[in-house]
Amino acid sequence: MATLRQLFLLCRLNRNSKSFISAKMENSTRLKRTTSEDLDFRSLVKLLDQDLAIRDGSEHAFFAQFNKIDAIKHVVVYYHQGVPAGCGAFKPYDTSTVEIKRMFVQPEFRGRGIAGTILKELELWAAEINYSTAILETGKKQPEAIALYKKSGYTFIPNYGQYARVESSVCMEKIIK
Repeated sequence: MATLRQLFLLCRLNRNSKSFISAKMENSTRLKRTTSEDLDFRSLVKLLDQDLAIRDGSEHAFFAQFNKIDAIKHVVVYYHQGVPAGCGAFKPYDTSTVEIKRMFVQPEFRGRGIAGTILKELELWAAEINYSTAILETGKKQPEAIALYKKSGYTFIPNYGQYARVESSVCMEKIIK
């Protein structure tokens, strides 16, 4: 088993690579920083979109237009025993703010703190590259997501951008640096 110092050095050595393991937790789980080209991320997003199509119903097409995954440079995939269990991403919103996108954990892995771990890694990564704030949009039909974000220190803000007049949207913010 690697020591904490060895893991820290591994992270520092690999920080500039396109994709690297940022942390090893227990023996069977890991986080990978990557891009939207990652095939495991793309597979998880397909499952997310299927879930959202059911939850959003007739509004799904409206939200789907804002959730394209082309050219996302900051993606985290969580693996449990080699299986991609969850993911999340962020995109620059402005010079000091990132928007958290595409958060998802497969149903069989929910309730284990995976989403919170992914979210913390995204916040850490954004802070490392000098962003100070994270914002996000989620739906009122996703109470478990709202609970996660509140538990993680996000607060409600007025709906922003394309969500400004969308009654079913909830927007949140957190200072990360």
